[in-house]
Amino acid sequence: MATLHVFGAPSACQSTQTLAEQGLLVGSAPVSPVSSLFSTSAVTLAENDTTRDETFTVTWDGPNDPENPKNWNAKQKWATSLIISTFAFLSPLCSSITAPALTSIGAEFHIPVGIQQQLVLSIFLLAYAIGPFVLAPCSEVWGRMPSQSQITAFRFLAGLGGSASVGMGSGVLNDCWKPEERGRGFVAYQLAPVLGPAIGPIVGGYMSQYTTWRWCFWVIVLANVVVQAVAFFFLRETYAPVLLQRRAQALRASTGNPKLQTQWEQSGADRTLPSLLRVALSRPWVMLGTQPIVQLFALYQAFNYGTLWLLISSFPALFEGRYGMARGDASLNYISLAAGLLVGVYICGPGVDWLYAHLKRRHGLGPDEPGLPEFRVPLMVPASVLLPCGILLYGWAAEARLHWIVPNLGAALFACCSMMTYQCSSTYLADTYGLYTASSSAACACLRSLLAFVFPLFVPALFGSLGYGGGGSVLALLAVVIGIPAPLVVWFFGARLRGASKFAKKPVSEKV
Repeated sequence: MATLHVFGAPSACQSTQTLAEQGLLVGSAPVSPVSSLFSTSAVTLAENDTTRDETFTVTWDGPNDPENPKNWNAKQKWATSLIISTFAFLSPLCSSITAPALTSIGAEFHIPVGIQQQLVLSIFLLAYAIGPFVLAPCSEVWGRMPSQSQITAFRFLAGLGGSASVGMGSGVLNDCWKPEERGRGFVAYQLAPVLGPAIGPIVGGYMSQYTTWRWCFWVIVLANVVVQAVAFFFLRETYAPVLLQRRAQALRASTGNPKLQTQWEQSGADRTLPSLLRVALSRPWVMLGTQPIVQLFALYQAFNYGTLWLLISSFPALFEGRYGMARGDASLNYISLAAGLLVGVYICGPGVDWLYAHLKRRHGLGPDEPGLPEFRVPLMVPASVLLPCGILLYGWAAEARLHWIVPNLGAALFACCSMMTYQCSSTYLADTYGLYTASSSAACACLRSLLAFVFPLFVPALFGSLGYGGGGSVLALLAVVIGIPAPLVVWFFGARLRGASKFAKKPVSEKV
């Protein structure tokens, strides 16, 4: 069956020659122009009977189609990025804001000190591990638009709702930003979910000291209402298959021609809702079980995120107990984590894009040719080496009761390196899996959130039994074993692993 391409929506003033160049002519009879309003005479078949078996593929109006999210202006792209990033910031802010208030919550609800109190904090992250496996794949079907037992249950439900941005957000930004812009475009979104846990305890510390722990939740509710209102008016759909399907539906309705279809509609696959959901909901699990790249980065991201949460949950005992600070003052030590994360963003965001462009030129790729995903990896190497150094500095400085600034410097170094590895691995996954970025991110988010749920539960046993120095040494050793091989494996074997994957985008050329 022959295929003719209908590119977008040409205006009514276009010439016959222009339409012919776009493939909108059948034989010698021109197809009527498609106006932006999809008029009823928009697209017709020529009177030649042989054309009636032809299928018209509805796709973008060339590489510069303004309806393609990758061609939006900078204002539209950054508005989308900032709205998605705000959602990604508020969810983990909600998760960590209770850290300094655990003692007050435990006293009011008679929750024993230790694992059960830590569970109130970390249960939020268990929902984070579950939610993306449902919510992120659904975005690839419908689009991106998005007592002790009682308090623990409600925290779990809050985490389930807040997890929507975890996998879906990376898919939205992958839809908007071109590969050479992706490092900077992902900065705010990648910073948000790790900056939230660092800022939350500062807010929660002063609130629980001077008001009531309930304000920790009321503030989050008010902030979410504001962000939801902004998103309702300004957040637009970005997923290409959904946008093109809407375009095709409008053309079919206006012309009565059922052969105007997108490439996904022409695939012959079962497009019923149960079939779509079955495939989409299983895809993150399949990717986590079969994709070595996803497994490797998921494990590394999970370890780093779990360690971040372990440090977050250890701060109150260290700075209130060991250093004798008041709750509000002790919460200010979380600034070290926030500062480290910000430094990591400002180093890695522009650095990834610069290295990407440099390696493209070095390997003979033109400005309009896509680079290889492996071009995102080099900055992971120094970050992976320095990350365990930060853990060791935090642990042994706390063990020796050095000045409070020293463990903060260790925490900041860890946070900076963790942010850099997270940015590099996330942009690598976006470059590799394209339309399936949301599913690959959901797979990583599952392991990441599971370890963030489990690690804080180990804090009393880890530092209580081994001390801060011994516990930090164990974590640093794991960081070396898991982290240092990761970028090397991807750099040397990434192309081969991508070539064997049915989910990975097939590169135009492999010149490395």
